[in-house]
Amino acid sequence: MTKIIVVASGKGGTGKTSLVAGVAAALASAGKKVLAVDGDSGLRNLDIVLGMSDRVVFSFADVASGMVSLEEAAVKHPRLENLYLLTAPAEPMKQELSGDEMRRLVRQAREAKFRYVLIDGPAGLAPEYTAFAAAADEAIVVTTGENGSLRGAERMARLLEDQRVRTVRVAVNRVSNRMVRRGGAATIDDAMDTTGLCLLGVIPEDASVSICAAEGTPIVSVRQDGAACAYTNIARRLTGENIPLMRF
Repeated sequence: MTKIIVVASGKGGTGKTSLVAGVAAALASAGKKVLAVDGDSGLRNLDIVLGMSDRVVFSFADVASGMVSLEEAAVKHPRLENLYLLTAPAEPMKQELSGDEMRRLVRQAREAKFRYVLIDGPAGLAPEYTAFAAAADEAIVVTTGENGSLRGAERMARLLEDQRVRTVRVAVNRVSNRMVRRGGAATIDDAMDTTGLCLLGVIPEDASVSICAAEGTPIVSVRQDGAACAYTNIARRLTGENIPLMRF
């Protein structure tokens, strides 16, 4: 059975794309067939993080509109055989994506036997989320511990719940004990209270995330600690395993 997961944030700069790349790579490394979809029209960069910029041709809009098939558009990762990428249009979409168009894409993903489809949505409350949510089984709201990020995450959580996404959970990114002790970031409990969501995972502040993204190398392929460990733990929770949270 294919599971459709939309990954969202209330504002930019939360590390949402890095999380999608890390979790998708972790699931693929565990033998799951995964389709990572960049849903940020005009501002795509999932292809850069995955090191696939020279491989993409068609976008999710081309598949959703029926112009090409998913089989033609989805590009296989050069090193992770179970990971495929479907990029976003290079320019903003002139016409809003409809729920029916998104369901056409999802139907083809099921026919291709993808086990997981991770949609890296645009930052903020973009109109595309209506279509993404219509097709989604689950959602992950990514936030940092900053008050502005938490406020945006709370608004995004309510939008996804209003769209009747069955399971919506929060992932708190770039967490450090020093920031929490100094009052510069909310605690994990504060993040859960503000968003009203159950916790899916906590990702530590880790310079390796930016380094690997710049190199186009999935961090879980080269590291096992820090953020790489957190992404792997989140992937395992998505498959139903009961994995304890990381300690800081």
